[in-house]
Order: sequence, then structure tokens, then C-alpha cells
Amino acid sequence: MTVDIESEYRPSEDEPFMNDRQREYFKNKLLAWKGEILKESAETLATLQEESQNHPDLADRASSETDRSIELRARDRQRKLISKIDAALERIADGSYGYCEETGEPIALRRLEARPIATLSIEAQEAHERREKVYRDD
Repeated sequence: MTVDIESEYRPSEDEPFMNDRQREYFKNKLLAWKGEILKESAETLATLQEESQNHPDLADRASSETDRSIELRARDRQRKLISKIDAALERIADGSYGYCEETGEPIALRRLEARPIATLSIEAQEAHERREKVYRDD
């Protein structure tokens, strides 16, 4: 079902949680984010291919390799982010998007607006981070 979303639309606490309009809004937001990442990725690949020439100067070669390594790590993080975006799109399709995986409670719209791939409510995320910190400190 496609719902026409005006560009000014913002989900509101005054409407039913995860109604068709909100689901469509977050779906479009996630698809736009994914498209942006894929575009940047393609640009990076093109740049890396152009810069694959051999640098005669050792310092230039080292600098180029460092830049390449940083860029590849960034792309790896983005690849992982794309899989999280795809998972969020699947949750939209199956109707579980916007609900905390631990408590089943709705995730605040402000949190979803800021981090549309969120799977935990702020409270559950904070508890998770506290548990993680305890294990790390041991």
C-alpha cells in the first residue's frame, strides 16, 4: 500500500503509533539513506580504481595506502549499516518496526527519527549498555 507523503510530514505523538503514514515515512527515510550510502560507495570504488596507480615516492605510496585503508574501513561500516537498514525495512514489512525487541513497547518517535534503525527503546538500550559496561569492566 502506497501512501502519499508530503515532504513536510513528520510523525507525531498525536496520531496512532506506526499507522500507514508513519510506516511509509520511515520506509522512505530508510530507502533514501540506503541510496545515499550506495551512491557514496560507488563513488569511493571509482576513486580507489583511479588512484590504484603506483606511486614512485615511498611516502606518497604509504599515504595512499593509509587513505585506502581508512576508506575501506568506512565502507565496511557502511556495509554493516546497509544490513541494519534492510533489517529495518523487513520489520516495516512484517509490522514489527518501531517496537522494542526486548520489551515490545513502542520506541519513541523522536528516537526513530534520529536513528531509524533502532531496535530498542531508550530504556532498553541504556540497560543493554549498562550490562555491557559491567561485563567489560570485569
